[in-house]
Amino acid sequence: MPFPLRAALPLLAAVSFVLIGAPAHAAAPAYTALGDSYASGTGTREYFDSGCQRSSYAYPVLDAARLGATLTFAACAGAKVPDVLNKQLGSLNADTRYVTVSAGGNDIGWSSVIIQCAKPWPYTCWGQIDTAESYIRNTLPGQLDGLYARIRSLAPNATVAVVGYPRLFNGEECNAIARISPGEQAELNAAADLLATTIKGRAAAHGFGFVDARGPFTGHAVCDDVEWINGTSWPTGESYHPNRTGHTGYAGIVETALRA
Repeated sequence: MPFPLRAALPLLAAVSFVLIGAPAHAAAPAYTALGDSYASGTGTREYFDSGCQRSSYAYPVLDAARLGATLTFAACAGAKVPDVLNKQLGSLNADTRYVTVSAGGNDIGWSSVIIQCAKPWPYTCWGQIDTAESYIRNTLPGQLDGLYARIRSLAPNATVAVVGYPRLFNGEECNAIARISPGEQAELNAAADLLATTIKGRAAAHGFGFVDARGPFTGHAVCDDVEWINGTSWPTGESYHPNRTGHTGYAGIVETALRA
């Protein structure tokens, strides 16, 4: 006895749905986070990769969750521009959707400058600041151009956000262990401004967005009531880096840039 057509219809419909009508689930967008300790999460005091000080509290991890993206977390504490260029770009390709990059601070020797500034009188750091500013003006732009051009060539379809550094100081002296004078703080902030405008200019030249941290971090510097930046800390490597609250602040402005 032939199988009734009426009885076969639900089965045929189910098979058709499986074959042609089932909704496809889009793959999660690929996000690669490049850069130095400001991207890896140094300062958050808890790391799943102690060598590079990568933290679950770092803004790339927070933003990957917000964007529903699959994260390649390449950023590593201590990285300079050549390190990012030569060691961190392996995951980039035409399918990469998002890229963030934070680089330049180690190249100018920023940590060493601050360490010198924090030494007690009669030590000063004016010469070290001048050397860092000279590097920013004369050498760093070419390094950034090489890095940004390579990122674009490897990830031609990605939204790229270049993440800047904040000003660290508010002019107050609140740490007896590391006394940085108000005058030195002002000059360090001026160097941070020069670094930010230089990075922003090179990012714009390559069609990349720039995440300017200076405004959002204003009122949250070292010695402010609600610090987003660690002051002198133990271990010393945690010093003058964004804390967990600072990375949450970064995550908001970086997410906005990536969605733009």
